[in-house]
Amino acid sequence: MLRRSLPRRPEARRILLGTLLSAIGRGLTLPFLFIYLTDVRGLSDPRAGLVIGWYGAVTLALSPLGGTLIDRFGARRVVLPCLLVEAVGTGSLALVDSTASAFVVVTLIAIGSSAIWSGQSTILASLTADDERQRVYGLNFALLNLGIGIGGLTSGAIVDTSRPVTFELIYLLDAVTYLMPALILLSLPHVGHRLSTAGGAGGAGSGGYLTVLRDRPFRRLVIFGLVLTTCGYAQIEVGFTAYAVRVAEVTPRVVAWALAANTVTIVLSQLLMIRRIEGRSRTRALALVGVVFAAAWLVLGAAGLIGPENALAAALGVVTCAAIFGFGETMLSPVMPALTNALATDELRGRYNAMSSMIFGISGVIGPVTAGPLIGAADGRIWVAVVVGGCLVASVIALSLRPLLTAVQDGRSPAPTDRTPQPTTA
Repeated sequence: MLRRSLPRRPEARRILLGTLLSAIGRGLTLPFLFIYLTDVRGLSDPRAGLVIGWYGAVTLALSPLGGTLIDRFGARRVVLPCLLVEAVGTGSLALVDSTASAFVVVTLIAIGSSAIWSGQSTILASLTADDERQRVYGLNFALLNLGIGIGGLTSGAIVDTSRPVTFELIYLLDAVTYLMPALILLSLPHVGHRLSTAGGAGGAGSGGYLTVLRDRPFRRLVIFGLVLTTCGYAQIEVGFTAYAVRVAEVTPRVVAWALAANTVTIVLSQLLMIRRIEGRSRTRALALVGVVFAAAWLVLGAAGLIGPENALAAALGVVTCAAIFGFGETMLSPVMPALTNALATDELRGRYNAMSSMIFGISGVIGPVTAGPLIGAADGRIWVAVVVGGCLVASVIALSLRPLLTAVQDGRSPAPTDRTPQPTTA
């Protein structure tokens, strides 16, 4: 099954290897930034929160520029320096000793990360044909989660808040892993160049982001993504954790088990899901994602109702919620980028991917801000109702998108020919 999911071109396989290696480094540090800034470097909770929020704001603000630069100069010329900046910034976290230095370092990291995801999505699109992109994007997501899981297990055995050097070590290791995809891209001199000469003329002929926003099917897809991620992904970091601990009254260790269950579910079921959804309607798959996410939140809500009386049942509910959520992710991860690139033109592919990645940035600001007040009202019941209802609304939006797509774009009919974009080295 794994072999069938691999891209045909060896260059794409090497790009996927870079994803896995950098994800291991990301997993080393992903759960610990807040703890590192507060318990190791002595920042107050509000200041650490501002630092982390600043990172999200800078990344979101720079993402549109990243998409423009990708279309104008090619993903290669954007991703390579961004990976280097990200590596320097991540390694510099080991040297943070004040609020000011933390702001400087996370700004550097945000500059680096602002275009990496959209750039790598564009590179993968340039190396794969229409009929294999959905499989490749799903495999990319599975490798990302596998790497994060490996990194998280490794760092969990290393870090110790009483020994700052352990945190310094994982940030330096994370920096090294960001160099791996950069080295792989450097070894592929013909990969990642501009996809169309029309995109290099400053975007005058293409219309830039105005043209992207005038694309009615893509605009509907963006609305779907904003609703789904605001009520889904964006709730994991704050809403899920806060509800589990404060309402369901489980321990933080149970939350860690739940996140582990989420990762295991994704790694074990992603390839099977890729096979199941191949040749089927992408819009129906997206609608089903909303239903699955809603079911996950309902299970969590049930855990909150029984939590104070039955700790074991509450813990099982929290873990089950995360596992169900991961199952929904295995449908969303291959379909969303595949549909985005099915709608995109070569001249604007970078901007389309940048807009798609901005969905997560915008919802990442809205979700955490709204989760706290909603969970604090009516013992979290209002929060549960909002996120469940929002996920179901996203399902309706996804179904409304189907009439706007061709059968090929919707994945119901195979592409007539191999339409792998051919880069120009200009």
